[in-house]
Amino acid sequence: MYLKGSDLNLNKKRTRRNGNFFRIFILLVFIALVIYINQTVVQEVGPLFVSTPTPSRAPESFVTEAQQLLNEGRLIQTIPLLREAIRSDPTNPSIYILLARIQILTGDFESAVKNAEDAILLSDKNSMAFAVRGWALGLGGNYLEAEASLLEAISLDPNNGMAYAFLAEVLALQLFNGQGGINTLDRAVDASRNAVALAPNTLETHRARGLILEYTGNYDEAIFEYQQAIRINENIADLHIALGRVYFTIGDYANATEEYNRANTLNPSDPMPDFYISRAYATTGDFTNAVQYANLAVRDDPSRANLHANLGMMYYRQRDYAKAIQPFRLALRGGATEEGIAVEPIPLDYGRPAEYFYLYGLALSRVGECGEALQISQSLQQIVPLDEVAMFNAAEMVTICQQVADGETVITPTPSTDE
Repeated sequence: MYLKGSDLNLNKKRTRRNGNFFRIFILLVFIALVIYINQTVVQEVGPLFVSTPTPSRAPESFVTEAQQLLNEGRLIQTIPLLREAIRSDPTNPSIYILLARIQILTGDFESAVKNAEDAILLSDKNSMAFAVRGWALGLGGNYLEAEASLLEAISLDPNNGMAYAFLAEVLALQLFNGQGGINTLDRAVDASRNAVALAPNTLETHRARGLILEYTGNYDEAIFEYQQAIRINENIADLHIALGRVYFTIGDYANATEEYNRANTLNPSDPMPDFYISRAYATTGDFTNAVQYANLAVRDDPSRANLHANLGMMYYRQRDYAKAIQPFRLALRGGATEEGIAVEPIPLDYGRPAEYFYLYGLALSRVGECGEALQISQSLQQIVPLDEVAMFNAAEMVTICQQVADGETVITPTPSTDE
């Protein structure tokens, strides 16, 4: 029994040892398989339950699509595409420059300056980045800094015809706004000639030449230059505004209104086409349409005081003096619209501001609000004494208020004006 039992015992131990060896072999094979999968298959396939990233879109494709939209005049739609291009390639200065140029054409000068400066940070010897920065600064009214940036662009690349075109335009804008020096016109003409020599077939060159010719009163030539720019790209609203402005100056109100309407179609959010259309209608005596378009301009940008003043002027021309007072007051005294949008006041000065003030004062006097009307009369006499039209209307306010004080019927003739 013992031996038999011992034999059985020995057999059992031998069998267990063989089973343990087999399990160890299987475990080693499994570990090797796991290592192989981890080092090869998993690296190729990627982690489980994690979405496979899609290939990112090439920045060049965004730029190409934006350029196509630009050629179609759809400027606003190009901006998000170029921002996506910058996200895809944030180190490419040319994308920032293109975005800045489009922002200039849409009137967003502050953003254009920032993007041009970002391009300069990436490439501080980039002539076009300095040129576009100067252009944006100049169109925004910062003429001194604009000129410095444009001269830097020219020093970096004396053959940059666009920089000369931008410089000519900025200098011409100074002249239009009465801020140029003795030789500003000569410098503007020279810059435009350099632009023609270096970049004769660019929109910017024809645009700058047109502006200078417009300032110097060469209207037929200015019309030709603006038309040449439009032939290069007929979908830039600002070019149609410029061409319409020259037509208006020479008394061709039909063509002026047509160009303004084209600009309005291309950029409906811009208040300036509506502003100019209102003036064209007022000049032809159609004050109903003049008021309508002046209201549309205010709706497009209620923060701009000159648009409120223009609306007041249109109401005044329509002889609706009571309605003229509110937009005049907001424009000339400052305040906020009914929606809470702040409006900075227009200071009294020679030129158009004086006209706004004396029309406001006349409207006040004709509805019997003589306290404020007489204050305006006094301000006109103190601040713009050399403006003969303003002085006549300042005296007229006193006369009307005296009639009101005497209980007389106030006669409301068409005001004396320089238009």
